[in-house]
Amino acid sequence: MKQVDLVIIGGGPAGMAAAVAARENGLEDILIIERDNALGGILRQCIHNGFGLHRFGEELTGPEYAARYETEVEALGIPYLLNTIVTAITPDRVVTAMNSEDGVFSVQAKAIVLAMGCRERSRGALNIPGNRPAGVYSAGAAQKFVNMKGYLPGRKVVILGSGDIGLIMARRMTLEGAEVQAVCEVMPYSGGLQRNIQQCLKDFDIPLYLSHTVTEIHGKERVTGVTVSKVDEQRRPVAGSEMYFACNTLLLSVGLIPENELTKGADIPLDPITGGALVDESRQTATEGIFACGNVLHVHDLVDYVSEEAALAGKAAADYVLAGAAGDSPRRVIAAGAVRYTVPQTIRRTDKDVTVYFRVGSPCTAATVRVTCGDVELLKKKKPKMAPGEMESVTLKADKLIACSGDITVSVEV
Repeated sequence: MKQVDLVIIGGGPAGMAAAVAARENGLEDILIIERDNALGGILRQCIHNGFGLHRFGEELTGPEYAARYETEVEALGIPYLLNTIVTAITPDRVVTAMNSEDGVFSVQAKAIVLAMGCRERSRGALNIPGNRPAGVYSAGAAQKFVNMKGYLPGRKVVILGSGDIGLIMARRMTLEGAEVQAVCEVMPYSGGLQRNIQQCLKDFDIPLYLSHTVTEIHGKERVTGVTVSKVDEQRRPVAGSEMYFACNTLLLSVGLIPENELTKGADIPLDPITGGALVDESRQTATEGIFACGNVLHVHDLVDYVSEEAALAGKAAADYVLAGAAGDSPRRVIAAGAVRYTVPQTIRRTDKDVTVYFRVGSPCTAATVRVTCGDVELLKKKKPKMAPGEMESVTLKADKLIACSGDITVSVEV
């Protein structure tokens, strides 16, 4: 069995950023394992701009952003395997993988970084009535058809879900000559960034129907139309509110799910809200020596934040290999009030500042963010507006963390 200091599963922006950070922090023996035929992950098909403003200080397309990290990986001489599927990992950090050249093989790692990304929720998870005609695609699949393969999935389109991929595809399909008749969102607010709502819908006069969902797909061989209905507060269709849209294509942008089958197979506990692993401030999971970062941990709004988090995990993995485990007993970070979840969910080291990321469960205005430890208030700040589609963060100072003991609560009060 081959011995490697650090195995990184996934060669997208998270995996590459983790590898670069680990090498820059003194770790030489690193291996990236990627299932696709090239590094870069989902960014390879995201040809729109808007990436890199935080990380590189300039606006890049997805392939340009990925190329920056691929260049660093190549310059640092970090080895990687392409077209290689990881089939299992164990709590003692044995990675089993396979490809067409080596067959099935195992690698014993001193540390592992999980960077497998996420996948789209499919039609099967929605239980939409109707037949199973051609013309129903996930937004990401349609994006790959248009941007990488040169195919237009359809010319008369309805989009269900207002996540960022759906919003971006509304603009992309319009620019390619398709007619996007509507974007429907079951929630009373959009799940995408405000800039994407403006640039992808409002700039092209594409209507957004909030509190609406597709209640029937029409057509047998090919989609011929969809019925859209208004929903009540319990997300149940309202009788008499039906609208019919004639179309030949339905795109689904109904949420992303972290790719955590390997994580579950290693008996690593998952957060029921994020769908990713429970981690501490270094992004180490409950299993010592196994770290997680990027969209496999929790779905990010910006790839810049994926790279930032992955660099943190990569450095921590390098420190673990070179110096061993560090930190005290974990202290829980608890989400309260309007806060839906936090990352990290535990804090071990209190001798350094810790940034806690969180999302709210619904839009908030004139809100107050409070962080407390028992009766001690660690932080309090006003926020004029927060939305579920945008990540928030608070930085807890080391001197205040050391001065208190017990669980830490992050809350948003409206």
